[in-house]
Amino acid sequence: MAIGRNNPVSVLKEATTRMEERIETPYPFGCNGAVSLTFDDGLRSQLELAIPLLNDRGLRATFYLNPRGKDPKSEDWFQRWIGWREVAEQGHELGNHSLTHPCSQAFGSKILERCLETMTLEEIEADVLEAEKRLRLLTGNPERSFAYPCYQDFVGVGEKRQSYVPIIARHFVAARGTGEYPDNHPLTCDLHYLWSLKAEFLRGAELIGWVEWSMRRGRWIILTFHGVDEGHAPVSRIALQELCDFLAQSREIWTAPVVTVAKRIRQWRQSKVSHPPKGGE
Repeated sequence: MAIGRNNPVSVLKEATTRMEERIETPYPFGCNGAVSLTFDDGLRSQLELAIPLLNDRGLRATFYLNPRGKDPKSEDWFQRWIGWREVAEQGHELGNHSLTHPCSQAFGSKILERCLETMTLEEIEADVLEAEKRLRLLTGNPERSFAYPCYQDFVGVGEKRQSYVPIIARHFVAARGTGEYPDNHPLTCDLHYLWSLKAEFLRGAELIGWVEWSMRRGRWIILTFHGVDEGHAPVSRIALQELCDFLAQSREIWTAPVVTVAKRIRQWRQSKVSHPPKGGE
């Protein structure tokens, strides 16, 4: 197992710094910036390819799951997802991606009975909280981040369209969306709608290039993956391996799950308020 900034024990110790202590920088270990690797939908290739690749290099990531069974009301969900409990025990974050993965009907050519346009704020909250209840039973962990399905943060249409970001902010440490840039400034970003990079089809050199660009600017870049050599939005195993080799070898990049980085940034912001710089600093 790698040691230092990517070691799960070191990351946990650093991230749980007592609130009364002043946190001087948003990133620990003297790092220039942070990287979070995120994987959506709990695909088989993530278990078989991504997680062993990450573990071998001492890296930890966030996996956003939709913990449902054959249908949303079926009781077989626990048996279907129990294999992910070991992933959480290894130090990876199991994040909330809603129960039913509702998206806009605009992706298709038919009017849908159930989609973001037809849902209410109460319905989306119930969907997300049912997924959260199941994830807590699965992992025993009450704290995690959320990822907006299809990166979309609204319900309704036209004059009745409403953001559900405030609902997510009540229940989660942070939430991943998308944005004009792939990275986030630790002082000014909205922790409950974080920007990210859609990493499908990118080569290893391209992924590394985005990371290097973000590190030069002192940012937190979040990369979004789906399948590894599978699915509609894949990244190749070779590209992912090249990126992970680069991250594991870097001494200036903090690689950690979304919830870990978000908690560190939240504590750093609070520390700036409770310990303002003195004159001359």
